[in-house]
Amino acid sequence: MDAMAVAIASDLAKDVAGAPLLRGVSFKLERRERMTIAGPNGSGKTTLLRMLAGEASVDGGELAFAKGVRVALHDQRPPRERGLSLRDYVLSGCGELLSLEADLAALEQAMAQGDTRPATLDRYAGAQARLEHAGGYRWRDEVLAVLRGLGFGDEDLDRPLRTFSGGELTRGSLARALAGAPDLLLLDEPTNHLDIDALEWLEQHLSGLDAAVALVAHDRWFLEAVGTSVLELDAGRGRFFPGPWHVWRRERAARELAAGRAAARQQAEIARLERFVERFRAGTRARQAQSRAKRLERVEPVVAAGGAAARTLDFDFAAPQRSGRVVFELEDAIVAVGGEHVLLRDANLWLERGEHVSLVGANGSGKTTLLDVLTGRLEPAAGKVRRGHNVTVGLLSQHADELGEAGTVVEAAQRATKLTPNKARALLGRFLFSGEEADKPLAALSGGERRRLALAVLVHSGANVLVLDEPTNHLDLDSREALEDALRAFSGSVLLVSHDRALLDAVGTRTIAVEDGTLRSYSGGWAEYLRVRAERLASNGGRSGVGSGGAVSGRGRSRPAGPSKNQLRRREELERRIEEAEAALAAVEDELGDPSAWADPARAASSSERHEAARRAVDSLYAEWERIA
Repeated sequence: MDAMAVAIASDLAKDVAGAPLLRGVSFKLERRERMTIAGPNGSGKTTLLRMLAGEASVDGGELAFAKGVRVALHDQRPPRERGLSLRDYVLSGCGELLSLEADLAALEQAMAQGDTRPATLDRYAGAQARLEHAGGYRWRDEVLAVLRGLGFGDEDLDRPLRTFSGGELTRGSLARALAGAPDLLLLDEPTNHLDIDALEWLEQHLSGLDAAVALVAHDRWFLEAVGTSVLELDAGRGRFFPGPWHVWRRERAARELAAGRAAARQQAEIARLERFVERFRAGTRARQAQSRAKRLERVEPVVAAGGAAARTLDFDFAAPQRSGRVVFELEDAIVAVGGEHVLLRDANLWLERGEHVSLVGANGSGKTTLLDVLTGRLEPAAGKVRRGHNVTVGLLSQHADELGEAGTVVEAAQRATKLTPNKARALLGRFLFSGEEADKPLAALSGGERRRLALAVLVHSGANVLVLDEPTNHLDLDSREALEDALRAFSGSVLLVSHDRALLDAVGTRTIAVEDGTLRSYSGGWAEYLRVRAERLASNGGRSGVGSGGAVSGRGRSRPAGPSKNQLRRREELERRIEEAEAALAAVEDELGDPSAWADPARAASSSERHEAARRAVDSLYAEWERIA
């Protein structure tokens, strides 16, 4: 085995429910390499991470690790131990470091009592070297730095996990994975529930990490900033690409052009990538971006041939009716939660016809509450809010709550659009709900499916003002880019809250930031906002954060009150049901691992249906848990 390699995968294979999921997947991971795993939903990205973590079996091929390698996995499953404090939960992921400290203490005591045998001295030197590699005796300080970088303050450290929201628990799980100084770090959607301060901290942290990293993410800016190679999973096969993310995307676009798949769409994708690199170049990584731009230029264009189009999301908004010049105006407002928890003071905001404005700020700073005030779902505690003449608002909330919970996809679409069943199905087909997918119950939808349904309703609404709260949550890369294209072309007004910096950069023409408990406007879009913020960082000695007005540590961020007793009880009940559903799914998968389960076609069909039902039950419970949390 290569002495430098942390992990080597050779011709990996994996079956699920008797059907092949992965075949012939090969790659090598070395220290300081950060491999991004790409592929459509259901292609096996999460399964591959769990195979690397030893949580899923390897059904074929070989997976080898360097001697003594430490592996840490972060995924979207919530922590089980809700009685632990945040500090103790994160330190529980540092078992090897705690063990090293105990070994060193025992060896020091033995040497103090006269044990100077060479074997004892060698053990001591080896343990000390391993601890030094993990940060030395100050490794606990590094753990606290990780927590602060991810937005936790000192006041959070001794709170029990049961008092945290779902998003905070996800960040705590990420902190636990980072804190144990692993040699192989596996990250499944690490950017979920991070604000822009925490995203930028994580990018810097991963870029300086002396470890191999394999990650799955849909945040394009993050992938571009962090990734050094790409493993593409498609139709069960793996293709390894040594190079940055955007160069792989262009190379893939060229391949699809050669196969004749949606030539116009792929040409648009290449143009978008070139625009993205140009914007990325304007930030803090100018030298890195210039070298990547040169690599992009060297990719040879390919002429399209005939072929079938891929099944991807592709839509646009109809030309809206003209509104008054001023769409929203907020004057000297106080925005509060529960009538007493003040989020914003002396807040002034305006949105004019045709403007595309980004609203940014730390988690908990009041962005969603401000949207509720502007759209009339909540009154300001003080001040005035005005909505302009002939304004029709289309709202896409953070969890698509406006869809409700009852009925099927097509029934929800009819409720929201008043369309006939056939016309509702035609609309849904444009958003990848075809045939039986339109008859799925809402409760069984994944986060991405729920978001696509909400987008379908929004597109049909004909609104001339789009208010979007984290619209890319749960969307895959292709769907994010389809939304980006549609918003760029929309001639009405847009007010966008998002942590997807690629979307902010592509869509926003002005940025409003929540800073120091009030609103500040920056003209020129995301790139200009980054420039102004960088200048402010330099003048303040680096002490500033996006929209937080404070350090990246997250101290001083306002937070809404904790969950109620009823919410806690409901969440605990859901967590118990999730454990039962996961156990049932594991039992079905173990049963289906027996080849005899597939000897009889009728039994095989029944087994497939039971596996799909068990998987949907788990997904549905997790989706409900996220909404409750």
